[in-house]
Amino acid sequence: MSNVIKIKTPAKVTQFEILKMASDVIKQESQALSRLSKTVPDGLSDAVDMILNCKGSVIVAGMGKAGLIGQKISASLASTGTRSHFLHPAEALHGDLGRVGSEDVILMLSNSGETEEIVTLLPSLQKLGVKIIAMTSQLSCTLARNSSVALDYGKLPEACGLGLAPTTSTIMMMALGDALVLTLANLRQFRAIDFAKFHPGGSLGRKLSLVNDIMRPIEQCRVAKESKTVREVYVESANGHRRVGVILLTNDAGKLTGLFTDSDLGRLLESGDDSGLSKPIGEVMTRKPFTVRSKSKTQVAVETLAAQNISELPVVNASGCPIGILDITDVVNLFPVEK
Repeated sequence: MSNVIKIKTPAKVTQFEILKMASDVIKQESQALSRLSKTVPDGLSDAVDMILNCKGSVIVAGMGKAGLIGQKISASLASTGTRSHFLHPAEALHGDLGRVGSEDVILMLSNSGETEEIVTLLPSLQKLGVKIIAMTSQLSCTLARNSSVALDYGKLPEACGLGLAPTTSTIMMMALGDALVLTLANLRQFRAIDFAKFHPGGSLGRKLSLVNDIMRPIEQCRVAKESKTVREVYVESANGHRRVGVILLTNDAGKLTGLFTDSDLGRLLESGDDSGLSKPIGEVMTRKPFTVRSKSKTQVAVETLAAQNISELPVVNASGCPIGILDITDVVNLFPVEK
């Protein structure tokens, strides 16, 4: 006997009917969210206090679709200042319970509150002395009754036509989880610079980073005294490997006074006046260049590069001494698409 499930060919419907079906799903879920916004569970404040006072980690657990929502909540907690990881209930019953400590708080997601793996896990968690926060649709369920705090969003019909596929319930879990996460972040006074610490990769991390994290350090720059001749500067800077074309020029106190680029040298040579190479470079340098202060956000520097249409931006400390340079090739992917 074949176990192949035969799927009926869908009836031919109009574009209007398809869009109406989709709209009905979104409408039902949005109505549920609107209701939740007006009836946020009282236990949320207790859950927030419990997590703020947690000395361990916030462990999130759930099965099936609820587990997938739980993974997102755990990831959001971790990226906004609350140490967290996800625990699969079935794996916990086979050894992963060793990841849980008495100082942890566990957030368990189950729409019915009667999920077999969740209910089976409860006695072991209670023996460990772990505080449990339940996220479920009803306070009368086993999970809620065995938890320190219960976040119930109420029993609602699923948006699925059969009333079976988790849809409205998972939307409620997601929204309630986001509310918990962002309330915690606000109370922790979590800032953009803190966010950057947990998002070092990609464009997002670089935009939130500091110029010190992305600049080419002074050791990789060409630096010279403005009193030296152009020829002396180029002969001396030719020694050793240097990545940056621009030359940072300083006075005797070490403060940045100007820049001299390869383009400047090209114009000097094109003038046909070879004596220019024997002049102090300070006489032909670009004075009062645009700069960015140390520990400024990289995005500020990127906006300066774009607005001033320049290729290099020196990074200076509080005394005005150069400590590095930001080159356009290092931040080319950070320019805003819209101005």
